[in-house]
Amino acid sequence: MTDNFQTSRSKTPSVASTGSIANNCLGIVLAGGESSRMGRDKATLMRNNENMHSFSRSLLQSIGINKVVISTNERQSISGTTDKIANAGPLGGIYSVLQQYCPKSALILPVDLPLMTKETLEQLKTIGELSGKACCFKEAFLPLFLPNNAQAELFFAQAFRNFSGKGPSIRALLNKVPHEMLTPKNRKTLFNSNTPQDWEQAKTYFSNSRNSHVSD
Repeated sequence: MTDNFQTSRSKTPSVASTGSIANNCLGIVLAGGESSRMGRDKATLMRNNENMHSFSRSLLQSIGINKVVISTNERQSISGTTDKIANAGPLGGIYSVLQQYCPKSALILPVDLPLMTKETLEQLKTIGELSGKACCFKEAFLPLFLPNNAQAELFFAQAFRNFSGKGPSIRALLNKVPHEMLTPKNRKTLFNSNTPQDWEQAKTYFSNSRNSHVSD
């Protein structure tokens, strides 16, 4: 086992409700990034009166996903499932959660999309479940609906068997599984907040709104 293949102790999984998730869609909030450009943990940024990891979890729950797991790194204080493989990027977090929960499919939402809406996520989930294919938007690979099928399992097994250095990309995953790339009904919902300037721009949309989510 290489030094880069690090197994960390998992914190108590942040799951919306208990019980079996077999044959169900699992919600995954990707919150384990370094947030280096933001300068502070993006998961703890406050969107009105709610931090971003809670906002993201609530969005997934709002479309009928009962089980939501927060993917974290070992340095974060928020409760979640810690990446089994350090420094492996988004797919490292996704792989860690899929290994632990073994769902039929997953709807994966990064924690830095403050303008995301229920309607946008419903579009991905509905088309993904009807087609049985991975689904993302043309403008961005995340959020992502991912069937946890044999093709996905094979990709992850091969990608992380002799992992060292840098994790595989979402594009590499999509090259190996059947997928559809959709046009979002509202492109604004894919606005990504990576820097303080991005966050200030996003705040102009939601800071004075009484609604929990940006409307489509």
